Amino acid sequence: MQTKEIDFSKYSSIRVGQTLEVMLLEDCIFYDKESYIIGSCNNILIGEQPPKLLTLSKKYDYIKIQDNFLVVGAATPSGKVASFCKKNNIANLEFLSHLPGKMGGLVYMNAGLKEYEIFNQLISIQICSGTKRKSEIDFGYRYTNIDEPILEVTLALNYGFDNAKVAMFKKMRTNQPTTSSAGSCFKNPVGDFAGRLIESVGLKGLRVGDMEFSKEHANFLVNHNNGAFKDAIYLIQEAQKRVYETFGIWLVCEIAVLDRRYMGRDSPLLEANRLKTQHQTCIKT
Repeated sequence: MQTKEIDFSKYSSIRVGQTLEVMLLEDCIFYDKESYIIGSCNNILIGEQPPKLLTLSKKYDYIKIQDNFLVVGAATPSGKVASFCKKNNIANLEFLSHLPGKMGGLVYMNAGLKEYEIFNQLISIQICSGTKRKSEIDFGYRYTNIDEPILEVTLALNYGFDNAKVAMFKKMRTNQPTTSSAGSCFKNPVGDFAGRLIESVGLKGLRVGDMEFSKEHANFLVNHNNGAFKDAIYLIQEAQKRVYETFGIWLVCEIAVLDRRYMGRDSPLLEANRLKTQHQTCIKT
């Protein structure tokens, strides 16, 4: 299997991590189930002990209209899809113009802006084991149960690109910091907002080293220049601990923390033993 070197301190949106050898997936015959698949790393925090990493090759970067559907390769950047939709007057995907990432990752986490989610338009996906229709996938707010690499995405095709929606989505992003980050750090709990909870426990603007819960939006963990993984983890766990102790709410990460010490239900690095049987660690299990 071919590999490529990636410097995550430059490649990931939060600008944290070392240079690693990443496997390139060209054919599912060579898919290693023990590896973690990454895209453009807009919601990923690479740790000091990362798992084996895998990314799709450029073979999966394409867009086409086929059988009255929009068919997109999973390695296609969201901005490229947004431009294609604008050029071809395709509706209901305008939010992609302000949602960074590649199609596979966007579908995997059911990404979106408020009620505008990628699954609203999803018809089916192609994964290594075959085709899965939307009805066969368990999904919800920033969640799916997809456990294989997504190779291709089929979306509903409707016409009538709406520039007013593009402007609306741009406005939604005006309160978000432009400093390097991995996007929203935590998912919003039901009926509340992670940013409000973080601010309520006094963590908005808290800085450790070059990592900080942004003064502009408390749910954004930002890197001012040379942020360290250990400082990011300290802030993440401190937020989980304080919010849980104050409100009884466990903040679930939207960021994927890729470090073997933090991955899985039985991680020894939870803040307190009493939480261990109640909550998963701050990462994808």
